[in-house]
Amino acid sequence: MQFNSATFAVFMLFVLVFYWFFLNHPKRLNTRNSFILCVSYLFYGWWDWRFLSLIVISSGVDFVVGLKLGEEEKDRRQRKIWLGLSLLTNLGMLGAFKYFNFFLESADVALQLFGLNAFDLRLQWILPVGISFYTFQTLSYTIDIYRGQLKPVSNPISFFAFVAFFPQLVAGPIERAKLLLPQFENHHKFNEKAVKSGLLLVLWGLFKKIVIADRLALYVNEAYMLPGADISGPIAITAIVFFTLQLYVDFSAYSEIAIGLARMLGFKLSTNFVRPLLANGFADLWARWHISLTTWFRDYIMLPLRKLPNGKRRRALNVMIVFFITGLWHGASWTFVLWGLVNGGFLLLFEPFVIRPLNQLPNPISRILRTGFTTIFMYGALVLFRAPDLNAAGVMYAGLFNWSDAAMGMNHQLLFSDNEWIFGWFLVIGLLSFEAWQEYRGKLIERFYEGPGLKRWLVAYVLVMATVILGSYGVYVLDKQFIYFQF
Repeated sequence: MQFNSATFAVFMLFVLVFYWFFLNHPKRLNTRNSFILCVSYLFYGWWDWRFLSLIVISSGVDFVVGLKLGEEEKDRRQRKIWLGLSLLTNLGMLGAFKYFNFFLESADVALQLFGLNAFDLRLQWILPVGISFYTFQTLSYTIDIYRGQLKPVSNPISFFAFVAFFPQLVAGPIERAKLLLPQFENHHKFNEKAVKSGLLLVLWGLFKKIVIADRLALYVNEAYMLPGADISGPIAITAIVFFTLQLYVDFSAYSEIAIGLARMLGFKLSTNFVRPLLANGFADLWARWHISLTTWFRDYIMLPLRKLPNGKRRRALNVMIVFFITGLWHGASWTFVLWGLVNGGFLLLFEPFVIRPLNQLPNPISRILRTGFTTIFMYGALVLFRAPDLNAAGVMYAGLFNWSDAAMGMNHQLLFSDNEWIFGWFLVIGLLSFEAWQEYRGKLIERFYEGPGLKRWLVAYVLVMATVILGSYGVYVLDKQFIYFQF
C-alpha cells in the first residue's frame, strides 16, 4: 500500500476516525496499541502477507531477548549469548534475503574452481519491503538494553506495535526505542493543531513526490537507457542534477509524510533531513542527510570501532568500514559499495584539504565555495547510486565529456520535450531557492504555524490543486513506488 494511492487515503481516513473517536481514552492503551498493530500489519501485508512472518519473528525474538537481558543484569556471559541471538536472527534474515545472492555471485570465480555455478545456487525470492529499516530499529532496542541504556518493556503489544508502526515501517525514519517506544505507553490527547500541521506535512510530501520527484524521474530514467554514444554533456549534466534532486525529494517526501501521519495520531518521529543539498562539507552533509541512519551507524558501529585497541588511531579505517557498510546497506551491488567508499574517501580527504582551508576566507565567499564544491562531488558520486552497474556509471561519466556535434544532435531524441525539460529545471531551481530561504530566514516553518489559519488552508488548497493539475498529464503513475522501498 503506497502513501500516494487512493487505497491508502481510504485506509488512513478509517484509521484516524476509529483511533480518535473510539480509542482515545487513558484506559484503552492496550486496545489502542492492538489496533495500531493490526492496521500496521494490514498496511504491510498489502504488498505481500507472507513477509509479515519476518516482522513477527524479529519482534518476538527481540522482545524475549530484551526481557532476558533485563533478568541477566550481572551474568555477562548470558547477556552476550542473548544479544548474539538477537544479532544472529535479525542480521541472518537480512543477509539471507538481501545479500546471499550478491555474495554468491561475487564468489563465482572461486565456485567455478569446484565445478559450481553461482547462478544455480541463487535463492529465488524477492526482497521484503522495509527489511533494512525495521531490522535496524529493533536491533537498537536489544543493543541499548545490553548497554544498560534502556529498560526492557514488559508489554508485548506495545513492543510489537513499536516495531511495525506503519507510518515509518517501510522507509523510516529509523526510530530508537528510547524515543518512540514510551509513546506507545502514554495516552495521547487530541490536538487539533498537531493534526492540521500533520496533514499539511502529508500534502507537502505528496506534492514533492508526485509533482517534483516523479517528473524528474521521467528524464533520468530515459537518460540512463540511452546508448553511451548518445549521451552528450548536456544530457549527462541534466540527468545527474535531476537524479540528485529526485532522490532527495522522493526520500524526504516519504519521511515528511511519515512524520505527518504519525503526528496526526499523536506520535512524534525524528527529523530525517535538514536541507542536505545546502551542506558546506561532507561532514555537514552526513549530519543533514538520512539522519536516523547516519546516527545509527555512528552509535552502533563507529563508536564500538573506536573502543577497540588503537581504535582512535585507526580513524581512517573506521570511517571506510562504516561507509562500506553504508553502501552495502543501500543495496547488494558493487555500485552501492563503491558509492559508499567514495563518500568515505571524500570525508577523509575532501574535508581537511578543501573544506577547512576555505573556512579561512570571509563569508559569504567561504560558504558559497564550500557548498559549491560539496555539491559537485556529491552529485557526481550519486551516479554510482543510480547506475544499474559500473559500466553504466562509466558511460554516464564519459557523457560529461562528450560535446561532439553528433552527440549534441541527440539532445532532441529524448521523449522528454523542451517544455518539460525547462519545467524540470524550474522545479529544481525553485526547490533549491525555497530551501535556501528556509536556511537563511530561520524558523520559517514555526512562523508559518503562527497567526491566522487562513494562510495554512490556502497553502493546503494550493498544494492539493497543484498536485492534481500538474500530476494529470497522463505521464504519471499515481502508485509509483518510493525509491527507498527497494532498500
